[in-house]
This record gives sequence, structure tokens and C-alpha cells, in this order.
Amino acid sequence: MRDVNLPVPRVAVLLAAYNGMQYIAEQMDSILAQIGVDVTVFISVDRSTDGTEKWVETLAQANHRVVFLPYGERFGGAAPNFFHLFREVDFSSFDYVALADQDDIWNDGKLRRAHDVLHANQYDAYSANVLAFWPDGREVLIDKAQPQVSHDYLFEAAGPGCTYVFSVASALRMKQFMLAHWDEVSRVGLHDWFFYAWHRANGLHWFIDDQWHMRYRQHGGNQVGANQGVAALRSRFRLLRTGWYGTEVARMAALVSAPTDKIAQSAASRRWWTHLGLLPYAGRLRRRMRDRLFLVVMILLGIF
Repeated sequence: MRDVNLPVPRVAVLLAAYNGMQYIAEQMDSILAQIGVDVTVFISVDRSTDGTEKWVETLAQANHRVVFLPYGERFGGAAPNFFHLFREVDFSSFDYVALADQDDIWNDGKLRRAHDVLHANQYDAYSANVLAFWPDGREVLIDKAQPQVSHDYLFEAAGPGCTYVFSVASALRMKQFMLAHWDEVSRVGLHDWFFYAWHRANGLHWFIDDQWHMRYRQHGGNQVGANQGVAALRSRFRLLRTGWYGTEVARMAALVSAPTDKIAQSAASRRWWTHLGLLPYAGRLRRRMRDRLFLVVMILLGIF
């Protein structure tokens, strides 16, 4: 039983929004309904055309737990918007920093579960599985909780960023790094991948929960979705053939890794023959076996 005399954990939730009117009200209801924590939601709205900024402004005026960041910038994607939130929000007085998308639905114990894990086990960051759901009623568990390996952070994220919760100490350290390397960080395409990579590269402890506490909405507007089905696989493969993935791996390795890390230096190279040196270490590069095999194939085909 929880000691009622202990202070309630304070959580700064950073929410990036863009043309979100279809789902943002349901998402905000689920965030503000969190139990066992004291939540303040900081919202940055990319320049929108559906009235999202007006809705958020009205909510912030009516609810002191909602803070609307100055509006008008055009970020062009989730990553620059989340980086903007990290730069602009002073979360130093909070216990945790959490990320939120505009269109999911949180179970009411989501943040309390993250606190319990982080507090009891001295972890620095938390992520979790999610239950993806589609408009037709289909639901699929997205399992990201395979055991972490030494260099998986250079090749994949820990799962959907909307499950991420950081201790304020690690979030402040990461913010300091981001501000010092702003130009390089700003070129990163996936914020959730960078946040995981920075933590792991700096020896911080990350917990990936095999429980799910969030319904992960899938629709045509997802920037990065659940990657389920043949059509999604074809789409991802077309993207990989453009060289995007190899570029992101190289960028991540160059940004967060130590110069003495041989695996990271091979990953940071854009020469395909250098990537062949990664093959003996395939078991260290992705958490899931099928993803390791797919990476090996990419290297052998020269499309990584």
C-alpha cells in the first residue's frame, strides 16, 4: 500500500500537436485523468489549419494544469517540435518528464506505473509496449520489450516515444547536451530514437516494460506507425532503399557515441564495405531476432 504521506510525483508532460482536432480532446482527457501523479501538460502546436491552436489556448485558459507554448512556428514534423519543447520548457522543478502524442488514449495508471518502476529500481528512463488500434476495431500488441543488447540504441528506438518517461535528472542532462549540440540534434529525424540513444550511450539505465498502458491510435496521419501488415512492410522497404535508415544510423552514431567504440564508428560510416564489419556483431545491434536478420540482409545487399 502506498504511503499517503509521501509527496505525489510531479510529471511534466510534453505534447507536440499539429492539426489534431479530431483526437486531441480524448487524448487530453486521458492525460489529465492520470491517478497517483500531479500532471502539468506543456503543449506546442505546429502551425495548423484546423483550429488546434485555438482549442489548446482555450483549454489552457480554463485549466491551470495546461500550458500553451507561444504559437506560430512551422516545425514540419514531430521531432523538431519535441526538440523545441525540450528547449523551451523549464521542467527542473518536476520529478519526471513524459512525452505525449496528440491522438492516443492513456490508461489512467500509465504515469504512476512509470513512476513505480523508475523509483523502485533506480532506472533513469522508462518506455513500454502499446496496444495499437485501428478505426475498424482491430487491435495488435506492439511488443518492444525484448532484452536490450549492447548497441541496439544505434539501430532502433526503445518503442513509441509517447510511452517515454524520464527522471528529471536524466532529462536535464540530456537537455544540456541538446543545447550544446543544437545544430546536430536538429538534423535528427526521429526524436524517440535520439532520446533512447543518448541515454544508452551515456550509460544510463533504461527499462522497457512488457506491460501496456496506452492505446496507440493508427490512422492515415501517423508520422510513424505500428509497422503492421504487408503494405506497411513495403512502405518501410521503399524508405530503406532511399538510404534514409543508414543516414540516420550514421548520424546517431556520430552524435552520441564515443570515438573509441569500433561498432559505432563502423555504423557512422557511409561506405557500404565498412558496414560488412558489423556482420560479426549482428547479435548486438537489434533486440529482436527477425530485426537482426533483416539488418544483415540490408548490409549484404548494400542498402543500409
